[in-house]
Amino acid sequence: QVQLVESGGGSVQAGGSLRLSCAASGRTSEMYVRGWFRQAPGKEREFVAAITWSGDNTYSDSAKGRFTVSRDNAKNTVYLQMNTLKPEDTAVYYCAAGATTVRAPQREYYYWGQGTQVTVSS
Repeated sequence: QVQLVESGGGSVQAGGSLRLSCAASGRTSEMYVRGWFRQAPGKEREFVAAITWSGDNTYSDSAKGRFTVSRDNAKNTVYLQMNTLKPEDTAVYYCAAGATTVRAPQREYYYWGQGTQVTVSS
């Protein structure tokens, strides 16, 4: 039983930055990989980044070099620092938990937040 709540979304101009947070509560586990996903209008939800308890992480090609995922285990919170944002980054961003590796498919994440909107204007 894990509840996830995202925050930090909003509107920003191209080239700007946003920092998303995802706080977890309930029966969290050190084994739970924490992931970030996004879904743009008319598109399927896609992977953005993931991180393990120990800090191992991975990124999608679009996020690599611009986004940074981090984790504060004491606060049960993960973050996604997004820099050099582009209009194509516009999407609802979701926090997820429950996978066992950073390369796990979406179906292996069984806890999901409600999503937070990120809008990047040109």
